[in-house]
Amino acid sequence: MTVLAWLPLVIWVVLLVGRGGFWRMNIRLPEVEHLGDAVKVWPAVTAVIPARDEASILPASLPSVLAQDYSGPFSVIVVDDASSDGTGQVAAVLADGKAASAPLSVLRGSGPPPGWAGKVAAMQRGLQAVDEASKYVLFTDADIAHSPDSVRRLVQHAEREQLQLVSLMARLSTDSPAERMIVPAFVFSFFQLYPPAWIRRSSARTAAAAGGCMLVDRAFLVSHDGLTAIAEARIDDVALGSLVKRVGGRTWLGVTTDVRSLRPYPRLADLWDMIARSAYTQLRYSPWLLLGTVLGLVLTYCVPPILGVAALALQAWSLAIPCLAAWTLMSLSYLPVLRLYRLSRWRAPLLPAVMTVYGAMTVDSARRHRQGCGGSWKGRVIATDATAAEPGD
Repeated sequence: MTVLAWLPLVIWVVLLVGRGGFWRMNIRLPEVEHLGDAVKVWPAVTAVIPARDEASILPASLPSVLAQDYSGPFSVIVVDDASSDGTGQVAAVLADGKAASAPLSVLRGSGPPPGWAGKVAAMQRGLQAVDEASKYVLFTDADIAHSPDSVRRLVQHAEREQLQLVSLMARLSTDSPAERMIVPAFVFSFFQLYPPAWIRRSSARTAAAAGGCMLVDRAFLVSHDGLTAIAEARIDDVALGSLVKRVGGRTWLGVTTDVRSLRPYPRLADLWDMIARSAYTQLRYSPWLLLGTVLGLVLTYCVPPILGVAALALQAWSLAIPCLAAWTLMSLSYLPVLRLYRLSRWRAPLLPAVMTVYGAMTVDSARRHRQGCGGSWKGRVIATDATAAEPGD
């Protein structure tokens, strides 16, 4: 019991001291006026938006991309990935709106070819359609809304720091009670897995990106066969970040409140499906990694409050003190993401309960894959055997 009480405290001390400051949520793009003359000539940029059955959300998101305040050549490509709801037609109508300033092309696809995941195939088709004059490609999702200076700030940072990939974790919706419970923990866990400080460091192997907003050096990506190396990737953003870094590119990942996801998840069931769709994929469909993940979640998040409160009630101070100290460190590290999302501090001590839900989602993800319905998204399903997976998103 003594070992069980002290081990979580050791884990949290190691995480806070040696995990790249993952809890810091102040990693943002510099303001435009702070960059001076970093960019002499604004390079051409093309935004590529893969979209499948997104007709309902495009009217809220696409105008923000088309109306970018960018000083260089800027255009937009919407890749309609075999939609059945008129996504391409809606995009074309929006491009004719008064607020639109960027030219838009709509590419109609018939779905992914064999060996390709749906979203990656759509991204690749968009990449192939980008004019060679474009220095950068902005991969952004159909549900993402951008502030008017979004592209300008992304390009300035890439140019000043000579980066091949600049990515921002879009601010996810927290309108519903379920979103306010789950979303901050999702962001917290993502950065715990992929600390931005390690992503920036060329010598570190850690690599990732956030799929809602990824500015990539087009020539650099094309020179390494585009997205062919990650054709089957179901978690496309992490795969793209890993690809760019693996072939020698410099990468950067930060947070923002100016790039926002408009996709709502009003019920816990909606968030459950979103996370369970890819959780087991992240574990490479390994039962052993699943077991290790669940045990790690229990030891890191559940033992401190449960054993700590029980030991406190029994006045077993040698057990209570390390457990409550671990719980305190955990809660303090969670505060920055709560501040980012403008949520109350009282939520911080509840992180163990949220992570318990995450553990259940991960187990359910494995169950879905074993039953042949893993990764179901808009009519496409990831097969249980990852090596023989059918093309999908």
